[in-house]
Amino acid sequence: MSAKRPSIADLLLAWYDANARVLPWRAPPGETADPYRVWLSEVMLQQTTVAAVRPRFAAWVARWPDLASLAAADEADVMAAWAGLGYYARARNLLACARVVSADHGGEFPRTEAALRALPGLGAYTAAAVAAIAFGARAVVVDANVERVVARLFAIPDKGAAIRAAAEAITPDARSGDFAQGMMDLGSAICTPRAPKCLLCPLADRCDGRLAGDPEAYPARKAKAAKPQRYGTVFWLERGGAVWLVRRPAKGLLGGMRALPTGAWSDAPPGLVDAPAPAGWRVLDMTVAHGFTHFDLQLALAMADAGAHQPAGEGEWWPVDALDSAGLPTVFAKAAMRMRSER
Repeated sequence: MSAKRPSIADLLLAWYDANARVLPWRAPPGETADPYRVWLSEVMLQQTTVAAVRPRFAAWVARWPDLASLAAADEADVMAAWAGLGYYARARNLLACARVVSADHGGEFPRTEAALRALPGLGAYTAAAVAAIAFGARAVVVDANVERVVARLFAIPDKGAAIRAAAEAITPDARSGDFAQGMMDLGSAICTPRAPKCLLCPLADRCDGRLAGDPEAYPARKAKAAKPQRYGTVFWLERGGAVWLVRRPAKGLLGGMRALPTGAWSDAPPGLVDAPAPAGWRVLDMTVAHGFTHFDLQLALAMADAGAHQPAGEGEWWPVDALDSAGLPTVFAKAAMRMRSER
């Protein structure tokens, strides 16, 4: 009688047990992970690489080691600590979620996927990841790496429901969290977007994409639409070794972050419109470019000494020598670096 053929989950989990990445938020295979660290890492890793998140995660948990300490944190401190990671609504949702869990759930994350979905900022993917990895619940976790692995395994050309259904079919009842992390690791190290290392893959003999001769064809890549170009001016207003910073509106792009003043971002260069004070502005012969998800931005740089002029609106004078501690978003940190060199 022939031996039972191992399942995809069995093969993947055996590979994961031997090859799991060591990550600061991850428990070893088979061990229970800290829900706070799982949740925090999953939020940080959205649209951000593991390499970029590692040092930021370490600094974060050194400052706020658990959910209770984060729930008690000042919002401005949280936003400043998030600076540079992008997608700043994530930071606001982190704080909101920590406070809801602290106030409404006794400081403990709910253990079911459905209850996790009800928390601020936890969408389908994050709720499934926390439920599976932190609580051992059977949940289907599909991120970009898992999506690519599953698309190639079953030669599914289009992203969407078919990939989700296939992932559902192969997710085991036991160790679904380890299975999800194994699929993530496989996609990151072996089943890469280009030049996948099929000879090293534990699932190679089960992969329809490989058997078809072109695993890179799955899932099919869609041509990226050209992003619109917008323009603006960023203002460096200085007085006595301090620069004028404002707080961006709570809602909207870079909401709640400290920033250098800037006028509206529009389809044409706006010049000195919306300058924070009627000072003697000098426009530098350089610009700063930055890409957002839905548009590209080019900023002109204008500098002035405030003199006796008082800036309009609310803001604060921040010591230039301590500007790195202000938590400026990347686009404004770029502009500040340029303008500090021109002082």
